[in-house]
Amino acid sequence: MIKSRWFYDISSSITVFLVALPLCLGIALASNASLVSGILSGVVGGIVVGFLSGSHVSVSGPSAALASIIVTQILVLGSFEAFLIALIIAGSIQIIMGLFKIGFIAAFFPNSVIKGLLFSVGVIIVLKQLPHLVGLDLDYEGDMSFWQLDHENTFSEIIKMFSFFHTGCLIVGMSSLAFILAWDKFTFSKKVKIPSALLVVLFGSFLGFCLPYINKWWFIDAGHLVQVPLVTSLHDIKNFFILPNFIHLNNPEVYIAGFTLALVASLETLLNLEAVDKIDPKGRKSPANRELIAQGIGNLVLGFIGGLPVTSAVIRSSVNINAKAQSKLSAILHGFFLLFCVTLLPQVLNYIPLSCLAAILIVTGAKLANLSVIKQIWQEGLNQFLPFLVTFLAIMFSDLLMGVLIGLGTSIFFILKSNLKTPVKICTENHPSGERKRMILSNQVSFLNRASLNRALDSITNGSHLVIDATETDYIDADVLDLIKDFKDSESQKRDIVISLIGFKDSYDIENFIQYEEHITHELQKNLTPLEVLDIIKKGNDRVIKGQKLKRDLNRQIQGTKEGQFPMAVVLSCIDSRVPVELIFDLGIGDAFSVRMAGNVISPKVLGSLEFSCAVAKAKLIVVMGHTKCGAVAAAIECLKNNQSIEEKTGCYNLGGIINDIQKVIDKSLINQSDAYLNEVVKSNVLQAIHDIKNKSFVLNNLLKQNNIAIVGCIYDVSSGKVEFLDLAKNRLFSSAKQELLELLN
Repeated sequence: MIKSRWFYDISSSITVFLVALPLCLGIALASNASLVSGILSGVVGGIVVGFLSGSHVSVSGPSAALASIIVTQILVLGSFEAFLIALIIAGSIQIIMGLFKIGFIAAFFPNSVIKGLLFSVGVIIVLKQLPHLVGLDLDYEGDMSFWQLDHENTFSEIIKMFSFFHTGCLIVGMSSLAFILAWDKFTFSKKVKIPSALLVVLFGSFLGFCLPYINKWWFIDAGHLVQVPLVTSLHDIKNFFILPNFIHLNNPEVYIAGFTLALVASLETLLNLEAVDKIDPKGRKSPANRELIAQGIGNLVLGFIGGLPVTSAVIRSSVNINAKAQSKLSAILHGFFLLFCVTLLPQVLNYIPLSCLAAILIVTGAKLANLSVIKQIWQEGLNQFLPFLVTFLAIMFSDLLMGVLIGLGTSIFFILKSNLKTPVKICTENHPSGERKRMILSNQVSFLNRASLNRALDSITNGSHLVIDATETDYIDADVLDLIKDFKDSESQKRDIVISLIGFKDSYDIENFIQYEEHITHELQKNLTPLEVLDIIKKGNDRVIKGQKLKRDLNRQIQGTKEGQFPMAVVLSCIDSRVPVELIFDLGIGDAFSVRMAGNVISPKVLGSLEFSCAVAKAKLIVVMGHTKCGAVAAAIECLKNNQSIEEKTGCYNLGGIINDIQKVIDKSLINQSDAYLNEVVKSNVLQAIHDIKNKSFVLNNLLKQNNIAIVGCIYDVSSGKVEFLDLAKNRLFSSAKQELLELLN
């Protein structure tokens, strides 16, 4: 396994080196700097930044997006030596940014913008490399801007290539592209332990060398080849390094330039790092702050030796990923390959046709510009698709940095628009104590939300009870807090609105207070009728089914009930673990008694509990609840069918009384094993329990006649969570449950 990782890292580093070499040279040309400066940036970006970075697949190097800034700053500062001082300052600022953990801003880059960046880079790579594929090499390698230095643009350059292509380059480029595509199709290619990019370069270089022997007009001259500067003496090596002139530290413009470089380079690095993490097959996350420090040290070193600023680079990184790099060893080795091959093998490198390298980049770009991304992000809605589209178009028709900024601006617009519409969520809650409107504030409530929050407050009906809930907020703007205070102190009183405030942090400087009870009080229990309690129970289950459970404060309920209990109902249910009464009916602490008995059968002890609940604790409603797929009922049916006792079946000798009571409602002649039959027996068992309560308890029967309590039966569906209440009038409560079952089945 370790050998396999080493192989992939080494082969990937060779591929990245071959692609990075012309990019380093091209960006140096675009920056009006020496070719050596570009190469030094590639070396430091690979070795120094690669070693210090925490990313597994990101590759750093000179940035095309910074080329125009470099040109401008060199002109403003007057010399490249002065620019190097600005680069040293920029690197120092980046290190400080990393130490102060400024990299957190990467977490705020919208996913739609990152996807737009990746897609647009893929498209631009393909479009920019098409002219190089056919030998139109007037524009430098690595140019990602729409408007080019040769006074053409991306599309005019493509149109131009049909008239000015070079036949030899065209043959090499198309053959190399065909070679790559064919190579990936053959299964034996996976067994060959040689990087495919290296094979393509060897193939393209050999083909370019042979073409003049076929036709002299197909000769590929130096203008269409990699052009690495040659080292012929020690004097040439000395000229490789341009040292900074520290006298320029007295120039205020140097500090402005350094800050500008640090800001732009850091933003591009963080954006590219997020993009690279998105396409990493292993889904690894790169530490942003560590990356800022690594980039800062790299730029600091480059400032001292005469290089260009580096950033994390999407093109190199995507090539690295496509080459199956496993770790950052690939990025480091690519820097060493740049160093040694440029110094020791420059003449060999200068035989590589640019059209051959263009073929490699076109395949890389096509993989980034996957059309399935468009379909995927379209399905996510316009709030995601439009920032993606704007980012793509902006990068296409400007440059990478400007396009991303426009994309970020568009995404922020949609975020603000969303916040303006939905700063709060208002829901109606039906508590036993009455109806309340709960206004839940969002996580971030800024001054932009003030107008919409004001409209939400205006929509509250006069005479309502409003709860403003800030428990989910992390930040509320001072203007919004003033609005809430004004509404509490003035507007609510004019409109007879009872207001409660909960969840406001101490830092908000607003007092929490609650004007409602979280539990059933003696007064509330006394005033409730049995039918009102039944309605509360039914609505509770409806809320559970809809996922709209009431929001309760557990601590307030505990404190409110610690001195006594005033339950409104008592529920007799089965012991089944899937039938938690309080959760099924969305009840709070102290709202109801819960009596649990296997098969919810009636016994003297159960009757005693029910009598205490209603006669002593004054509960207004008895709910007998059976449930589908009841194990006790299923066991009773099976034992009766097989003429078997429950003791023989389970070895439990105390279950007999429960099973015998359930079997009273079963007609043996109708027994079958279907779920429908089982559920009908469950229903009859509930009816039998109600019948027994009525006839075996004088206390409860008397309370029934006085209309002080009511008894209802229901069936809980363990599959859906829904409770079905039985129509006792239709089922003739006082007939025998067994006869009722016969009527239902017939």
